[in-house]
Amino acid sequence: MNAWNDIVQGLQGSALPWLVLTMGVYLAALALYKRSGCHPLLIPVFTAVVVIVSLLLLTGTPYATYREGVQWLSLLVGPATVALAVPLYAQRQRIRALWLPITVALVVGCVVALVSAMGIAWALGGSWETVVSLAPKSATIPIALPMAERFGGLPSLAAVAVAVTGISGTMLAPWLGRLLRTQDPAVNGFALGLTAHAIGTARGLQVNPTAGAFAALAMGLNGVLTALLMPLCVAVFQRLP
Repeated sequence: MNAWNDIVQGLQGSALPWLVLTMGVYLAALALYKRSGCHPLLIPVFTAVVVIVSLLLLTGTPYATYREGVQWLSLLVGPATVALAVPLYAQRQRIRALWLPITVALVVGCVVALVSAMGIAWALGGSWETVVSLAPKSATIPIALPMAERFGGLPSLAAVAVAVTGISGTMLAPWLGRLLRTQDPAVNGFALGLTAHAIGTARGLQVNPTAGAFAALAMGLNGVLTALLMPLCVAVFQRLP
């Protein structure tokens, strides 16, 4: 019991152990994922989040302490994003040939994501904060958070919505692919990046280089289009009774 109390006090009072713990938990989740044959319900992001959140609750550690400990991981987001240009460049000829279906799918997917999120929240009696916080759920976090905050939303709620969307979209993608009988990795990858942003893109890169490239393309384009269309959707919903 004394040992457990010492561990709890150490985690509550210091941020550094959380960096090592987070990396260890993720590596363990990744090993479990591969051992399961890449089962969609065991994607590393989902299982690692469950474990880390459980540890935070068990130890009573404030989120601010945890965030301070893992802030160095945020520095890797930039290089990782730039590195996505490599698979995109390899697929440049096919992307050029498919510009029309890519454009149609992008516009439809972005509009449906925005309108459905805002419409469902509004229909269920959600506050304006909730409506605009959920609106950019299909965009990546660096775009979703400032967009939600700009229109009066809660960045914390927007972050949760983005995470849930990415995890659930990645889990459901294989089943929907089999249901729709889509065999083309470009199609599957683009749909994955469009709906599940960075988490889906990571999954696409694990499955197939082509799927990963098109997922990265969809994630980037959807983020830009969300930033352009969200003000229009907000203006429409503000006029509703």
